[in-house]
Amino acid sequence: MRNKNGIFHRQPVGHTPLLMAGSTGWTEPATAGHTAAGDAWGRGSGQTPSEFLENPSQSSRLTAPFRKHVRPKKQHEIRRLGELVKKLSDLTGCTQVVDVGSGQGHLSRFMSLGLGLMVKSIEGDQRLVERAQRLDQELLQALEKEEKRNPQVVQTGPRHSPHHVVRWVDPMALCEELLLPLENSPQSGARLLLTGLHACGDLSVALLRHFCCCPEVAALASVGCCYMKLSDAGGYPLSQWVAGLPGYELPYRLREGACHALEEYAERLQKAGPGLRTHCYRAALETVIRHARPELRRPGVQGIPRVHELKIEEYVQRGLQRVGLDPQLPLNLAALRAHQAQENRVVAFFSLALLLAPLVETLILLDRLLYLQEQGFHAELLPIFSPELSPRNLVLVATKRPLGEAFSVLETEDS
Repeated sequence: MRNKNGIFHRQPVGHTPLLMAGSTGWTEPATAGHTAAGDAWGRGSGQTPSEFLENPSQSSRLTAPFRKHVRPKKQHEIRRLGELVKKLSDLTGCTQVVDVGSGQGHLSRFMSLGLGLMVKSIEGDQRLVERAQRLDQELLQALEKEEKRNPQVVQTGPRHSPHHVVRWVDPMALCEELLLPLENSPQSGARLLLTGLHACGDLSVALLRHFCCCPEVAALASVGCCYMKLSDAGGYPLSQWVAGLPGYELPYRLREGACHALEEYAERLQKAGPGLRTHCYRAALETVIRHARPELRRPGVQGIPRVHELKIEEYVQRGLQRVGLDPQLPLNLAALRAHQAQENRVVAFFSLALLLAPLVETLILLDRLLYLQEQGFHAELLPIFSPELSPRNLVLVATKRPLGEAFSVLETEDS
């Protein structure tokens, strides 16, 4: 059934709104004992995670087979989120985990072959799914070889690789495939846990909507990303409370800025290296693009390598080519030099804009948390990643029955 906004809706039984827009008395959302943004969100510690003290490229908390083909940032993320999902699954009695937007399947593989969970992995890109399946087989072979080398390591039960499905998930429609139990899972009484590691744009919103309207989904662990890709209608705001705030709108530029890594950029500023001129060069490129094609907005120029070694006109030519324009367009070199002379001011402007990034991200995530709480669900925002490694470090955890103090267990690392 669809509601008046065209969004699918299956009414959850027994849930009533806790917080309504325009209600008197604003109650702070519960966030696992945290009361404010900033340090409460686990940011700014400046410490290297202990798992990378011995080797910055290899997590000491993962065995070699699970580290292969996985960068340090992703090693940290799949371990922390995977362990949280395992605890949440045990606490809520879930029979199956659904990893949405799974990419190459690194998280799904760790949860299934490393933590023993039953996992369905949903990804819209056929090529990524095929690679994930190849990596599954490679990991299985590596684990078998490791067992032969170490006979004392005994596998307690049969190994189940993730079940991969190629499917695009429409954020505005119910995805029945997402809800289907696996063949070797209980066909009746299935309890699902939805998760997504940096699920892009509206995909995170789709997870929330499926959690809210589908009784078979018992728990949620979602890490969002790419806020600039949220739909103008339906992606934000989700909660009635935020929708009732004056000036709640977040234009594209603010949402895009919320995706930048504050900690990484602060380090770049301290070093004051030539790489900072990227901002000035990009601003000049945007000016040229707008002059040549005024209707071309947000052209999506991918990163151009070794910017500090290029002259500004060389950068502009490469940028034009990347957006499908003629790189030999006549350029006003005097105007480009004038742009380059403003380099320090452009860096200052970008730095000031970046200071708003945590505020904007906090608003988006609190909107999602309130959306769940308004419908009577239990939700928390937990900082589980080191922001130096993974700037989008908050996971939104939700359940349909209260966990009480057990929420604090989810945040702690396994020994």
